[in-house]
Amino acid sequence: MGKIANKQVICDVLVEAGKKDKDIVALCSDSRGSASFTTFANELPEQFVETGIAEQNLVSISAGLAKCGKKAYAVSPACFLSTRSYEQCKVDVAYSDTNVKLIGISGGVSYGALGMSHHSAQDIAAMSSVPNMRVYLPSDRLQTEYLMKALLEDEKPAYIRVGRNAVEDVYEEGNVPFEMDKATVICEGTDVAIIACGEMVKPAADAVKILKEKGISAAVVDMYCVKPLDEEAIIKAAENAKAVITVEEHAPYGGLGSMVSQVVGRSCPKKVVNIALPDAPVITGTSKEVFDYYGMNAEGIAKKAEEILR
Repeated sequence: MGKIANKQVICDVLVEAGKKDKDIVALCSDSRGSASFTTFANELPEQFVETGIAEQNLVSISAGLAKCGKKAYAVSPACFLSTRSYEQCKVDVAYSDTNVKLIGISGGVSYGALGMSHHSAQDIAAMSSVPNMRVYLPSDRLQTEYLMKALLEDEKPAYIRVGRNAVEDVYEEGNVPFEMDKATVICEGTDVAIIACGEMVKPAADAVKILKEKGISAAVVDMYCVKPLDEEAIIKAAENAKAVITVEEHAPYGGLGSMVSQVVGRSCPKKVVNIALPDAPVITGTSKEVFDYYGMNAEGIAKKAEEILR
């Protein structure tokens, strides 16, 4: 199990960078505690802005600071950041090309028991449809660190979605294959290609072991960079397999599954099946309980792979 949540890694990276670069500022919408940004606020109070529960102001203020030369990181629950402030993300950040990194914390169904109002199952589709907005869903704490350090080096808008709790490591410390805007191929396979993002990468990788015992060869691609989408990696994985499965903590429309289907359909037609949350309010429960219920776990992914290969 990972030692800390991805959101804590984001804070840790920004605290260290902020000590050296006073232009780095973090902004929260009454969410420093849930975002794990208390350390940043305490250690760098002059570089921290609390807007209160006002997500639209959060994004607009971030954009204004960016236009003044600051490097702004707007941190808020993904469910609110990607909906309440959608116009500001579109106009003040993306259209205005400001150096704002939108950090959506507790994404997907992290807030399980709080229901649909607190779930962010449409943010991949919404943010990816905005011109000039990049979208990233890192799979574990180690990849999150690499991604955040890479984002510190550029001045382009981006939306980063992470979950609430610590998740199991996908990679090993000291051995994290990472290239900015390029998917990571975790393993090669010739029967089915599994393309996943965010917290779904770990169960996808675990499904490989189950499938291997059944004589099925599976490839796993970690598509942490949902936009820009690594089409080359998708085509290569699809060409080498008989079918493709996508796995995402998102609604079934407009997300990773839809994007992969477009690429595969255009470049190398194969059967593509999307494993995602339902087009309905999800059940009440923890992330694990929700994933288990909808077959978004290693066993469910392996079962789906067997079905489409029959």
